[in-house]
Amino acid sequence: MDTLFLMRAFVSVAETGSFTAAALRLDLTTSYISRAVSSLEDHLRTRLLHRTTRRIALTEAGKRYLARCEQILEYIEEAEAEASQAHALPAGNLKLHAMTGIGHRYLIKAISEYSEKYPDVSFDLTLANRTIDLIEEGFDVSVIAARQLPDSGYISKHLGQVYSVLCASPAYIARYGLPETPADLNRHRCLRLVYSIMSLDKWVLNGPAGRQEEVSISHTHFQVNTVDAMTEALKLGMGIGALPLYSAYESLKDGSLVRVFPEFTLYPLNVYALYPSRQYLDAKIKTWIDFLRDYLPQQLSRDEYGLIDCSHPA
Repeated sequence: MDTLFLMRAFVSVAETGSFTAAALRLDLTTSYISRAVSSLEDHLRTRLLHRTTRRIALTEAGKRYLARCEQILEYIEEAEAEASQAHALPAGNLKLHAMTGIGHRYLIKAISEYSEKYPDVSFDLTLANRTIDLIEEGFDVSVIAARQLPDSGYISKHLGQVYSVLCASPAYIARYGLPETPADLNRHRCLRLVYSIMSLDKWVLNGPAGRQEEVSISHTHFQVNTVDAMTEALKLGMGIGALPLYSAYESLKDGSLVRVFPEFTLYPLNVYALYPSRQYLDAKIKTWIDFLRDYLPQQLSRDEYGLIDCSHPA
């Protein structure tokens, strides 16, 4: 007895609502499908369908068995597809989400380099500073920075760690002076970045040898919810503010911003790639994840070491 075929026949009847429709789907006769379902019921010693001259309906046992059959058949289809495509080249469209700063700083270049190796993969990139529902919104992969992973059933790959730094413009420092200790920040214009991965009312400065300082920024004359706007405000000399390293890097390198307390960092965050399932990965998703696991840690380290000399001159 071919149990898998009997399962397929039963699932087809349950999904289409009739033996005739199931027979058309499977390119078999109605009588053959009817006998197959009867054979399955005999094998299980359980009635799966209520039959009348006008309709069929699942029994309670049939409903439970249908759920199991659908799961088993889905696993088999995934295994067959994975085996048949194991050596296939990645191709098709990859729908990708990333947090805005990470996308600007790292992922666009990553996509360019990946595409040199896999030219048959196209990208649909959405940049947004929020967590997303991968399945509901139809994304293949999401790259996020977070203290910890959101509560979900997604598969994650840790790609590295990022942090924020305190910045100000040379003009602001020339006018108001350079704070000598974190406590001095209470006498300065502290600008507040308000969005999902930033604290609302204080800076927690992490220094060498585990040293930690807290500075209240609950009273400020300026706050904003995007990194780009905060960067512009800092360049205009409006005050001292925290920027993610990947967003501050170019401004620090070209001197339009300088680091305040270069020995301190803020908001350590982990960078993750999230995707819906590990049971079966399309070749383009697998190769993209593998590429990021090599590429992104190198880029994060490069930026971190590239800023060693980007401190305000004494």
